Amino acid sequence: MSLQNSLKALADPIRREILNLLKCNRLSAGEIGEHFPVTAASISRHLSVLKDADLIRDTREGKYIYYELNVSVLEEIMLWITELKGEFHNARNDSEK
Repeated sequence: MSLQNSLKALADPIRREILNLLKCNRLSAGEIGEHFPVTAASISRHLSVLKDADLIRDTREGKYIYYELNVSVLEEIMLWITELKGEFHNARNDSEK
């Protein structure tokens, strides 16, 4: 996983909302697209960016492709942010002593 690619993918509000939709269950591109006022091609591009960042996985079933969260990558990002916050917090406390 590239943290840079993941953070870049998370920078877009539509991609963040796609991740919110996928936290409950897996969805097809068409089902995801129903929630946004953008073209199917735009949704496809957003899904591609999320997939390239390893934030989602896809599974083909017949003529449909279903997308779901890749929770392990999200957990790695959260761990990094938590560690960063902890180091900042500790450094701040040390400077106040």
